[in-house]
Amino acid sequence: MEILTIIAVVAIIVSFIANRNKTWAGIKKGLVMFLKILPAILSVLILISIVLSLLPNELILKHLGEEAGITGFVFAAIAGSVALLPGFIAYPLSGMLVKTGVSYPVIAVFITTLMMVGVMTLPIEIKFFGMRISLIRNTLYFFGALLIGFFIGLFYL
Repeated sequence: MEILTIIAVVAIIVSFIANRNKTWAGIKKGLVMFLKILPAILSVLILISIVLSLLPNELILKHLGEEAGITGFVFAAIAGSVALLPGFIAYPLSGMLVKTGVSYPVIAVFITTLMMVGVMTLPIEIKFFGMRISLIRNTLYFFGALLIGFFIGLFYL
């Protein structure tokens, strides 16, 4: 994290040297965008924190932990396929789940299906690409996510 901060500071300094006005305009625009999205981020993170605090860790680990085996992978894949969460919410949520004891392979399946499989957006996709292509793509990505989780499980051990 420190390296990224250093790179960002150096990039801003270089940008200031190149064009001070454009740099300030970019910083202001980025800050406005961040402030617009901040309420949504905070509300979802608070909601997720409340839900995770109400659910006993044993229940989470029973369904998503290493003891769950293949069932954990399938449950994570289904949850990721149905959920409609943006990445900036999914990654902190995954971090919280890892802290409760959910394994990295299960998290990988969840995030992969979340980003690549869209059950909720399927009607829109069908409208643009057709039923056949949309179903093939979603099915392949669903099973691809399970494979990704399997391979991460091999290397993670």
